[in-house]
Amino acid sequence: MSKPTKEQMLFMYRKMVEIRQFEEAAGTLYQSGQLPGFLHLYIGEEATAVGVCTHLKDDDYITSTHRGHGHLIAKGGKRDRMMAELFARTTGYCKGKGGSMHIADKETGILGANGVVGAGIPLAAGAALSAKYRGTQQIAVSFFGDGATNQGVFHETLNLAAVWELPVVFVCENNRFGMGTPQHEHQRIVDLAVRAPAYDIPGLTVDGNDVLKVYAAAEEAVKRAREGGGPTLLNCDTYRFRGHHIGDPGTSYRDREEVQEQERQRDPIRRLAQVLTEEENVTQEELDTMETELANELEEALEFAKNSPEPLPEDALDDVYAGSIQP
Repeated sequence: MSKPTKEQMLFMYRKMVEIRQFEEAAGTLYQSGQLPGFLHLYIGEEATAVGVCTHLKDDDYITSTHRGHGHLIAKGGKRDRMMAELFARTTGYCKGKGGSMHIADKETGILGANGVVGAGIPLAAGAALSAKYRGTQQIAVSFFGDGATNQGVFHETLNLAAVWELPVVFVCENNRFGMGTPQHEHQRIVDLAVRAPAYDIPGLTVDGNDVLKVYAAAEEAVKRAREGGGPTLLNCDTYRFRGHHIGDPGTSYRDREEVQEQERQRDPIRRLAQVLTEEENVTQEELDTMETELANELEEALEFAKNSPEPLPEDALDDVYAGSIQP
């Protein structure tokens, strides 16, 4: 495993800040009644998406979840088009029809966020099968939560991916709660990586809030997949700092002190900033300047979204790929 360079660490810091700023802005906009639909924030989990996606090429694939903004930004999604999608505008990635939970962009290999628990897992395997069949050396990554590992589709897909030696990496973002249910109430096991040996594939648990540890683990998994070694299961121990969704205060099923301790000790952005300033001679002023530049870019993205046109009623049936309405 190679240590990332200073430039790579700065890139990862930048990506995590992009995600954090986007999510904080989206939360404020939603609470003020400016965004339609539903919203699940990725705040606190940024290191997992960034640590994994830093290894991916532009034409690699990812599948995401209902909490998908971080994955999309880490894979190369543009914040202006993402914000436009949240505002349900025609300039959004899905022309305003997907919203927060169903953003997709085939040009950057983003096969879609998904509101169904575990539904992205077989889609990633399908993309990986396609890549293997075509001999392209592309890989696919599926992000999902701990609750998805109880779904039959998780086990069926890992079994087939192992049998067919597909170039896919399965990334469990174990934020310790399935909605409001603690992991220990819906699973007997503690370490979800132990499910990998049942399919004779590598399984590894890492600190999902340490981007450098995620980066190192993902490097091995991506290399294995790209070189024909088959799938890997990465279990990233992370934590969401907000509730399950924007209307959930998250205090009825976890202690406020627990959340505050996680924010103090395990904030992935703060942890990488400490490495950069103490080991890589990056000044806090440099990091602050970067954050200001990104905040200004986000303001431009917000203006782009707000000034974009809304879909017309006659656009409702455009881009529909299955089914039809007969008179």
